[in-house]
Amino acid sequence: MSTSMSASGSVGSATSTATGLRRSELWRWRVVDIVVASVIAVACAVIFLLWNVGYEAPSALLKPLLPGVQGLLAGPWLLAGVLGGLIIRKPGAAIYTSVVASVISALIGNQWGPLTIASGIVQGLGAEIIFLLFLYGVWRLPVAVLAGAGAGVACGINDRILWYPGADVLFTSVYIASTTISGAVIAGLGGWFIARGLAATGALGRFASGRAATPRV
Repeated sequence: MSTSMSASGSVGSATSTATGLRRSELWRWRVVDIVVASVIAVACAVIFLLWNVGYEAPSALLKPLLPGVQGLLAGPWLLAGVLGGLIIRKPGAAIYTSVVASVISALIGNQWGPLTIASGIVQGLGAEIIFLLFLYGVWRLPVAVLAGAGAGVACGINDRILWYPGADVLFTSVYIASTTISGAVIAGLGGWFIARGLAATGALGRFASGRAATPRV
């Protein structure tokens, strides 16, 4: 009996002191995690659909200024993955929310068709990699900005391959730099403030992101 209790105590101690990716609770998705991640994805899909039309006018103004600078308008399409990761704080959350949002956008209909889903996968992965680098344990503003930038880099490279296959070095450099900046500011900074605003309302009380009442920058 004493040996069994000792072994049980050792396992419990090891679980409670696990850090980084070894935290067992990190890998367990609750029903509420899936539901809220899906709600975030739907909300972001609405933003996508509005921006699919809204970006046309500013894009027409930016394109003559410098080839590729229209990448500055990519930010709203990058928000889903960053926001999902910041709120759910689980491996795969950034990819999940980004992909679901892009699937909804594609199914409802847009000018890019099924390739929208490919973009959602790549952009979500760009944010996911940043959260992984910090072992899903750091959720401060700089990490959010980096996640947005990661989504932006992924977006720029993906767009260059899919939509601008013959682009020259100048366009490629400007475009990827622009999507990166847009991702960092709109998806990263913007997503962080949205997550904080939602937490302040008490809507995220069942999440670590909601319980962090006074998150540090």
